[in-house]
Amino acid sequence: MTNDQSLPKIGWIGTGVMGASMCGHLLDAGHEVALTTRTLAKAESLLNRGATWYSTPKDVAANSDLVFTIVGYPHDVREVILDPDTGVLAGCKPGNVMVDMTTSQPSLAVEIAEQAAKREVDSLDAPVSGGDTGARGGTLSIMVGGSTRALKKVQPCLSLMGKTIVHQGGPGAGQHTKMVNQILIATNMIGVCEALVYGHKAGLDLPTVMQSVGSGAAGSWSLNNLGPRIIDNQFGPGFYVEHFLKDMGIALEECRAMKLSMPGLALAEQLYQSVAAQGHERDGTHALALAIANLSGIDWKNR
Repeated sequence: MTNDQSLPKIGWIGTGVMGASMCGHLLDAGHEVALTTRTLAKAESLLNRGATWYSTPKDVAANSDLVFTIVGYPHDVREVILDPDTGVLAGCKPGNVMVDMTTSQPSLAVEIAEQAAKREVDSLDAPVSGGDTGARGGTLSIMVGGSTRALKKVQPCLSLMGKTIVHQGGPGAGQHTKMVNQILIATNMIGVCEALVYGHKAGLDLPTVMQSVGSGAAGSWSLNNLGPRIIDNQFGPGFYVEHFLKDMGIALEECRAMKLSMPGLALAEQLYQSVAAQGHERDGTHALALAIANLSGIDWKNR
């Protein structure tokens, strides 16, 4: 698609399971996109669709009005945004907006916003939920922390990536909301996996079971979207186990700081440590079913 010169220029950093699809929606809408990522090969599809490659986040920012980042871990966020020589902030001009869509530490989001303000740059923390399916369909839930002014500037872009966009409060509020989201998912995934293992052991036909439970009170996004993948032994990532472990670690760290006891979250984190130890850290979060089945001596993939 031909770039629309009236639209803000977009900088994009991160082309993983979700990032590539999210950036693709901006390209499809006619935005000019400056792009960098650690692995050039992962960016090729976007470059073939009209994005322009730059060697550093700083160079991306220097050629953009709005810069979006979605990387792996908080240390990646810190490096990509705050590195004094190559980071996004070093390349930003007054009036630019940075939007970090990585699930990261609330305290880091606050630090980034404070550093950005010194350069007259706005910063939003805007983590997402919805996995690879939501990223491809442009139906993500986006949880935004930061100023109303900055959100107004990026709202049209966020609307191309998400269906539900909610301003949660000041810097860090988006990340805290994502922790709520991850705590909800963590224990729900235990229930999904245990229920399907039970159904299998009871001799039921699992797709038939899904017809009843998926539309009832037990229905959930995880059950209805990931349950069929578990049944079909499709454990490729919609969201990596290793990244979910990172998120639960952040949530537990925040809980300790707030003196909160979260036994369900702690149990889920330990079960996911087992999933990773069994070699599934680069599989999707629903690979928890393999570890749950293994506890009862069931070889799920060869059942």
